[in-house]
Amino acid sequence: MKKKQRDAAPSTAAGETDAPAKRRLAIPTLDWRRLLPISAATLLAAASLFFAWQMVQVWREQSALNHLATQRQAQAQNLADVIRGMRERISATLHSPAVLQPLQSGDPAQRETAITALRSALPEVTEAYFFSAELNEVLGSDLRTFGYAKAAQLIQAQNSVADAQSVVIGKSGRMVTFAETVKAGTQGVAVAWVALPMQPVFDQLAKAGIGEGRLELRQGTGNPNDLVLFAVGSGGTAGAVPDLGLPVAGTAFRVAQLRPQLFVLVSDNPWLPLVLALVCGVAAALGLWLRTVGWHEGMAKLRSRLVKRGEEEPEVTMAEVLNVEARPARMPRGPAPAAAQGIAPPRPAAPQLLVDRSIFRAYDIRGVVGKTLDRQIARQLGCAIGSEGVERGLSEIVVGRDGRLSGPDLMAGLIEGLRQAGMNVIDIGQVPTPLVYYATYHLNTGSGVSVTGSHNPPDYNGFKIVLGGETLAEQAIQALYARIAENRFTSGSGTLQTMDVKADYIDRVTSDVQVDGRLRVVVDCGNGVPGLIAPAVLEGIGCEVMPLYCDVDGEFPNHHPDPSDLRNLRDLILTVKQVGADLGLAFDGDGDRLGVVTKTGEVIFPDRVLMLFAKDVLVRNPGATIIYDVKCTGKLQSEVLKHGGSPIMWKTGHSLIKAKMRETDAELAGEMSGHFFFRERWYGFDDGIYAAARLLEILAGDLEGRDPQQIFDSLAKGTSTPELKVEMHEGEHYRFIERFRERASFEGARVTTIDGVRADWPDGWGLVRASNTTPVLVLRFDADNEQALSRIQEVFRRQLHALDPNLKLPF
Repeated sequence: MKKKQRDAAPSTAAGETDAPAKRRLAIPTLDWRRLLPISAATLLAAASLFFAWQMVQVWREQSALNHLATQRQAQAQNLADVIRGMRERISATLHSPAVLQPLQSGDPAQRETAITALRSALPEVTEAYFFSAELNEVLGSDLRTFGYAKAAQLIQAQNSVADAQSVVIGKSGRMVTFAETVKAGTQGVAVAWVALPMQPVFDQLAKAGIGEGRLELRQGTGNPNDLVLFAVGSGGTAGAVPDLGLPVAGTAFRVAQLRPQLFVLVSDNPWLPLVLALVCGVAAALGLWLRTVGWHEGMAKLRSRLVKRGEEEPEVTMAEVLNVEARPARMPRGPAPAAAQGIAPPRPAAPQLLVDRSIFRAYDIRGVVGKTLDRQIARQLGCAIGSEGVERGLSEIVVGRDGRLSGPDLMAGLIEGLRQAGMNVIDIGQVPTPLVYYATYHLNTGSGVSVTGSHNPPDYNGFKIVLGGETLAEQAIQALYARIAENRFTSGSGTLQTMDVKADYIDRVTSDVQVDGRLRVVVDCGNGVPGLIAPAVLEGIGCEVMPLYCDVDGEFPNHHPDPSDLRNLRDLILTVKQVGADLGLAFDGDGDRLGVVTKTGEVIFPDRVLMLFAKDVLVRNPGATIIYDVKCTGKLQSEVLKHGGSPIMWKTGHSLIKAKMRETDAELAGEMSGHFFFRERWYGFDDGIYAAARLLEILAGDLEGRDPQQIFDSLAKGTSTPELKVEMHEGEHYRFIERFRERASFEGARVTTIDGVRADWPDGWGLVRASNTTPVLVLRFDADNEQALSRIQEVFRRQLHALDPNLKLPF
C-alpha cells in the first residue's frame, strides 16, 4: 500500500497545476536530493585531501626544523672560525715591528705611521685608530659624539676582554670592529680600534643550504630585539617561542632559526573562511536530512535517485526537501535512549586543568601550598618548563630549593616533570636562589629553577626560572600556563644527578672579594636558607661575623625574612648596638635581597646603597649604564650622572631588571626592594650575599679612613618613607592601578607610567604601583624636606580617595 502511494505521488503533483496554489519553493533545474550525495562525497574527498596535506606539511616542517637546527649549529661554529681568523690576522699585524715600533715611541704623531703600516699589511681594513694605553683622550671626550659603544669597546680591550668586538655601519656598509691593547712585552703601548668589512662573515652564512625556513645572524645578548644583520633562506616565523639565537663563540653574534611557514593562515587567505562556511553548510544540510528521514531510508532514497537520474522529477517544497513537515522523525530501532528512560546521557569528561592561572606572576610563579600549589602542580610545571627547554634546544637544568617545609615535596614533583619532558636534571639541594643562578654558569647548563617563596609567608612557595640564560618573565611565564592548558609537552626520559656547589660558590666569591680591614658584622638570615652560606662567605673575605637566626627553619619562628619591612630589622638593630658592631646585614628568605643597618641603628635604604655601588663601579667603568627601579629615590639619577654614568629607570621585578641589563649591557642595577645585580666582576644576576661582600669591600677600603656610618652619611639623602603597602583582594590591585592611571592628574609633575604611576616634582616624588608578588598596592614617597613630603603625600591621598573613599592609607 505504501509503495502504491509513493508511486502515485508524481501524478498527483502533476495534477496540482489546476488546483488552488500551494505555497512551494520551486527549484526548476536542481534536485537537492540528487546533490546531497555528491556534496557528501565531495566533502569526504576534500577532508581526506586536507588531512593528507596536513600530514605532509607536518613531515616537511619537522624535516625543515631538524635541518635548520643542524645548520644553525654548524654555522655558529663556522662564523666563529671566520671571526677568529680576522682577529688573529689583526693581532699579528698589530704586533709586527712595522706597527709596534712607531707606537713604542710614545709620540702621538707616530700613530699615523702605524696606521699606514697596518693598512699596508691588511688592505681590507676600512678604518683604524690608535689611542693611548690609558685612553685619556677617550675618557675625556664627549662620549655622545665619540660614541658610547666605541668607548665601551676600547675600555673592554684595555681590561683585556678577549671578545671586544662589535658591528658598525660605515660608508661602505656594515663593518665588524675589533679593539685590542697593543703590548711591547707586558707593557701596553696603545689601544687599537680596527674595522673590517663584514662581507666575509655574510658570505660564510650564505653557504648554508637552507631549503625552508630561515637562519638569521644577529648581534645582541639574546633577546627578541637583537639586531638582525643578515639572513639566508625564505619565509620563516618566530613561532610561539622565539629562538633567541645560538651564541657564536668569542663574538657578540648569535645565529637564530625561524621555522618555515608551511601552513595556510586565515590572515593570508581571506577567502578561506567563506569556503569553509559553504562546505560546513552543505554538510549540515546533508546531516539534517539524513537525521529526519532516517539513515537507512535516506541512503536508500539517495541510491534510488542516483539510479533514476534520467527520469523527470516533480517540483518539491522546502518542507519536502527537509522532510520536516512531511513526516515525523523516525525513532531508531532497539532500546529506548537514556533520555527517554528518564536518565541523562553521560557527557564526555572535559580535561581538568589543575593549575590556577593566578600563580603565574609577572616575573616568577608563586602560590599558596595546599591551595594553588602541590606536588602534582609542580610536576605539571616541570613538564612545561622542560618542554620549553627542549624546544629551545636545551638538555640540562639545575634545580635547588630554599628552606621552606614544602620545598622537598614540590622539588620532587618539579624534577619528575622535567625528566618526563626529556631534560637532564642536576639537583643541588637546599641552597639560596643565587647559588642556583651561579650553578647555571658554573656547571655550564645556562638553565635553572629555584623552588622558593622568597620573602612571602611560610605557606607560600614558588619557582624562579632561567632558561638558556634568560630569566623568564611576563609573556614567557604566561606561555608556561598556555603550554599546560593545551597539554603541549615533549616526552623523554631525562637523567638525574646530585651535586654540591656550596664550596665552589664560597671559593668564587672569596677569590674575587677581600676586605682590607677586619669589620665586625652582625648577619641576620631570619632563619632562611642564606644562613647556610652567608656567614661562611663573609668570614672568608676577612670579616668578623656574628650570626643571628642563621639556622634554617621553614616556619621562620623569630621574624619574617623580609628586610624591606622595618619591623623585621628590630632584632638586628638591637644586636648591632649591643655588641658594638660596625654594620648589620639582613637577607630575605632565599638570599637574593640585602638590607643594611649602621651601628647607630639607621636603616640604609637600598637606593642609597646603590649610590655607593654605582660610584665604585663607575671608577673602573666610566660611562657605564646603571639601572634602578621606579621605587628608587630621584636623587639616584643625579648621583649616577655626577660620577659619569648613564642612569636608566625601569620596571620593578628581578627578571625585568635582568632583561633590561641584557638589553643595555648595564654593569650594575638595583631595586628598592634590596635586589642588587652586578655584571662587573660577576654574572649579572641578583645576589644579596655577593652584594654584601662588595659592600664590605667598599666600606673597608675607604681611602679617607672613614667608618661605615660616615661613608653613608656622605651620600645624598632626603626625607623618605619605606615601602608602604595597602592590602587588597587578589587581582583587585591591578584593576585599581589601571583606573588610577586613567584618572589621576598631578599638576606640575613629570608623570611616569612604566610601572604604576610615579609623579616627580622638583623637590620630591611619589609612587603607587601594584605588587607582582602579593595582592597589595605599594607606595613610596621621597622629598627634600618634611614639608615637601607632606605636600606630595596629600596630593596622592586626594587622588587615591577620589577613586576609592574607603581606601585605608598607611600615611
